[in-house]
Amino acid sequence: MDKIVIATRRSDLALWQAYFVKEKIETAYPNMEVELNLITSNGDKVLDVPLALIGGKGHFTKELEDEMLAGNAHMAVHSLKDVPTFIPDGLELVAITERQDQSDVFLSHKYSSLEELPQGAVVGTTSLRRRMQLLQKRPDLKVQDLRGNVNTRLRKLAENQYDAIILAFIGLHRLDLLKDIPFVQKLPLSMMIPPMGQAALGIEIITGNEKVREIAMILNDQNTFICTQVERDFIASIGAGCSAPVACNATIDGETITLQTMIGYPDGTNILYETLSAHLNEYLTLGSKMAQLMKDHGALTILENAPTLAFKVTRPERI
Repeated sequence: MDKIVIATRRSDLALWQAYFVKEKIETAYPNMEVELNLITSNGDKVLDVPLALIGGKGHFTKELEDEMLAGNAHMAVHSLKDVPTFIPDGLELVAITERQDQSDVFLSHKYSSLEELPQGAVVGTTSLRRRMQLLQKRPDLKVQDLRGNVNTRLRKLAENQYDAIILAFIGLHRLDLLKDIPFVQKLPLSMMIPPMGQAALGIEIITGNEKVREIAMILNDQNTFICTQVERDFIASIGAGCSAPVACNATIDGETITLQTMIGYPDGTNILYETLSAHLNEYLTLGSKMAQLMKDHGALTILENAPTLAFKVTRPERI
């Protein structure tokens, strides 16, 4: 095999991620030609509707998977947080890159921090998870949906459409976009728990191609693979989609793995919060145990009602 084709979205951040993987492969396999197959996903096309209202899963992955299944790519590079827990037949999620900074970040042209926002300030975010945690701490704020690629969101902030916005730190850092924003506050994980898989890349391949599997595995970080597997097991067991108001974060300390989770209404009420720890060799059952604990406390009812509560004012016709 002397050529490998990588499917990727066309956004600036997705291309950064794809070129990062391309460089790693070319370093390990100097004689390998690595080509990018650029694709526009459904999530990149539909920008006037909150993702939680579109329905379905895989808004940023399906078209890439279709290209692989059609024989037009050997692997796909995804932001792992966008990858549904169900992987189509014929494909495998085989490698996870080392996780970087998982923090969310507060950005503003007018206010120095989240704490400095005046009562009733308008904050933009796409995520029901962020909305939930933000309004739990500051129920006085007005949270409005924010769609578009990273540059579009930053332009809307600069145009004063929002008093502040909250985005993932890692994408802004990778694209060197933080330097021109007057006020930047990285939010601690204790304050804003991340989503499943944030700040890691998922490498998906066609099943049965052992050479491609070998190549993909040079990108794998085992601790990140374990932690994100626990997070994905929890999400799969609880039945939550990528856009649901669910936060979860697994960490390893020595021989102990700990899973921290939060589920609630997007208005910051009815919050369920739990932490479970286990020996590292028991990681395969930790996610499902946490899901059962959350179900016992009423998580399924919260997840069923959450999208309706989030958008009943702005888009009642879509409920």
